[in-house]
Amino acid sequence: MELGLKGKVAMVAASSKGLGFGIAKALAEEGAKLSIGSRTKDDIEAAAEQLRKENNTEVLSSVMDSSNPESILEWTDATIREFGGVDKLVVNAGGPPAGKFEDFSDEDWQAAFELNLFSAVRMIRATLPSMRKRGGGSVLTVTSMAVKEPIDVLILSNVMRSGVTSLIKSLSVQLAADKIRLNNLMPGRIKTDRIKHLDSLNAKKQGISIKQIEKANQAVIPLGRYGTIEEFGRCGAFLLSDAASYITGSSLAADGGLMKTVW
Repeated sequence: MELGLKGKVAMVAASSKGLGFGIAKALAEEGAKLSIGSRTKDDIEAAAEQLRKENNTEVLSSVMDSSNPESILEWTDATIREFGGVDKLVVNAGGPPAGKFEDFSDEDWQAAFELNLFSAVRMIRATLPSMRKRGGGSVLTVTSMAVKEPIDVLILSNVMRSGVTSLIKSLSVQLAADKIRLNNLMPGRIKTDRIKHLDSLNAKKQGISIKQIEKANQAVIPLGRYGTIEEFGRCGAFLLSDAASYITGSSLAADGGLMKTVW
């Protein structure tokens, strides 16, 4: 299948590792030009070098903090200067801390809002003029299966990422005339550092080993295992591509069948 990504300019946030890197890797394999951003200079430069070496593609790396509006604008401006415009955008950010409702202050809620919801608003707003000028584009947000089945210890993520889902649904209608598609990708248990951290917290809470937690989690996944970042990345590349040209305002689960919801 021809995805139509060769030569397209894609911005991928929080892409030095994990889910963001998985999408960046899949896009690079399809011949896209990449602008990747993350908070840690050494990590994002190492990721860029790996993508260049493995795929012989153009990669711009930037230090970028998704919760900082100036940082987002600087990243967008650098991308446009380097490549002339933006065709694809991946909205992504690390997750807020795990915990119960009573654990969090107003400051915690505000920080989660800035990191996971307002970052989506800012990234999309920053790239829209370029996409319109280029005759269209596509946006993908990395959310979570928690937007459809809230996870008890992830209340901050549940709330903020659900807001992102509503934002994308609204914009998919408003921006359809501009030939800009917007979709969400919901990871289940993909083997990332974030999942390892959550498994570690659950293991400590239950007084058992991480291996036991992993075994219990895998037992309720119909495909019987955690997903890989490569599998997740290919889902992202598809939704961003011309192969998904009639899909907008949708949420795709990459979860091995874990979610029970039918909508």
